[in-house]
Formats: sequence, C-alpha cells, structure tokens
Amino acid sequence: MKAYQILSYDEPPVIAEVEKPSPSAGQILVEIAACGLNFGDLLMAKGQYQEKPPLPLTLGMEVAGRVAALGEGVDNVEVGQRVIVGSGHGGLADFGVFPANKAQPIPDEMPYSDAAAFNVAYGTSHVGLDYRCRLQPGENLLVLGAAGGVGMTAIEIGKMMGATVIACARGKDKLAVCKDAGADHLIDSDTDDIREAVKDLGGADVVYDPIGGEQFKAAMRACNPEARILIVGFASGEVPQIPANHLLVKNLNIMGYYWGGYNAFKPEVIQNSMRQLIAWYSEGKLKPHVSHALPLEQAGEAYELLRSRKSTGKVVVTTGRG
Repeated sequence: MKAYQILSYDEPPVIAEVEKPSPSAGQILVEIAACGLNFGDLLMAKGQYQEKPPLPLTLGMEVAGRVAALGEGVDNVEVGQRVIVGSGHGGLADFGVFPANKAQPIPDEMPYSDAAAFNVAYGTSHVGLDYRCRLQPGENLLVLGAAGGVGMTAIEIGKMMGATVIACARGKDKLAVCKDAGADHLIDSDTDDIREAVKDLGGADVVYDPIGGEQFKAAMRACNPEARILIVGFASGEVPQIPANHLLVKNLNIMGYYWGGYNAFKPEVIQNSMRQLIAWYSEGKLKPHVSHALPLEQAGEAYELLRSRKSTGKVVVTTGRG
C-alpha cells in the first residue's frame, strides 16, 4: 500500500510503498478514505512537534474511513463501520492501524471529506472554548487566524455559544470567508491596528490564539479585565514572551492548551465533545469548510497550500478508498 512518509528530518516526505499493517489488541485497521491536514503536521515533519514518533513516520493527524479489521478486545466499533479517528499520525496512507478508543462512528450523511476536516478543528475549538474558557453568551470572542482550519470552527462554535465574534485574518478574501462563517466583526491583520480595532469594539473577553507573535501581544493589550487567552499554537513561528505584570494589573488568565493531550490524561473530555459535535453536525448546525481536496499522490502540494497560507478552512487529502 501507499503511505506519505518522513524517512529523514533532513529530506522532504515521500510516497512510499509499505506493508499493509494488522491491528493488535485494542486497535482497529481502517481503510482510509480521507485525511485532514493540520499545521502540526508541518512541525512534525521537522521534528518540532510536541510529540516526536520514531522514523519512518507516516504523516496525517486525522482520518476518515471504514473499519476493515478489529484487534482483540475491541467492542466500541464494528467491521464495516464508518469512523473518524484522531490518529496523531498515520493518516496519509491507504490503510492505518489506530487505537480503537480514538475512533468515533460517523453518520451516513457525513461525506468523508467533511469527516476528515472535522475531528481536530472542531474538537480543538469546542473543548477550548467550552471546557477550558467557559465562554459565556454576550462575551466578546476574538479569533486570531480566523480563516484557518481551527479559526473557522472557533467562529462557528463561538456563535453557537452566544458570543459576539471578532474575526482577525489576512486580506479581504479571507475575511469574506470569516463573514460567511458567522463573524460579527472583521479585522484585517495586514492593515488594521489589532489592538485599537478590538478596543473600539469593546475589548476582548476571550482570545482564541493559534498564531502567537505580534498578534498575541496586540490581543493581550486589547483584553478586558478577567479576560481568558487560550494559546492554541504558534503559526507565526514566534512564541511570545508574556509579561507577568500585565496579567496582574488586568487579572488576566492565560491558558496553555493542547487538545490532543487530553487523550493521555482525560480522554472522556474529547469523547464527550466529539459526540456533541457530531450531533450538531447531524442537526445541520455545523458546516465544515474544505477549500481544497487533493489525492494522496499530491500530498506534498496539499501541504504547500497549508504552508503558504493559500487555503482557508481545511485542506483534505483523499485516497479513493473507503
């Protein structure tokens, strides 16, 4: 079978021919139909991600497909069932073996392209805004990187939770996508003064930040007293240094947040969240935005769309299987 693999951190990933795996106890074999790409994949390809699995490594953090085989002791899914899996890695392949407890059945009406765009982006935003930040109706939610994969889901979920959403993204085309997703106010990070624009809108009560760098600094200075800042990632490449005296003066709360980490110490948080999100999808309340879908043979081009920020929402790679 084919897999998109890192063989060395000094070389770009390649399409490799590898042996089809078999599930061990507690695992499932998935015939993969689609895989959603994430910024974390780019870091993993350089050995810079929070987790550093051994090489050779198949990229792909979230997969959608059909269960092809069960390992011993698996009883939460069945062979032939359509599932999504927050895999961490291994998704850019024809088949993959994953822990059964990371699999979630999906409804028949959910296309695989939607499913592959669902798990990480919606899961990150829902757990972050609901479980971590306790976002309240009527609060001002500032979403940085709002046209990206997690940013767009933060807009959707923020609106569902009753917040006023301020979307910050690059350029009029990306801001138009944010407006279509439900944002109440738009800030162009290329031309606008983020701090002043947010303050003019009443300040931020919650900041959702996958960007870091200068945008983090501007957002923090636009926060209202007792605001919560959720650190989701550092897509700018700059990890900001936080002046503790600013936190003291405004009684600010800054929260580190690694969604995938809950699988290790509190998996029920992710499982409960995913059940709620799939129910919302079935009710027509969530609409994943996939700007590009490319075949596995063009996985390198798909990642370049992500790296160059030419995509909006999610980029998905398909295998033609499932």
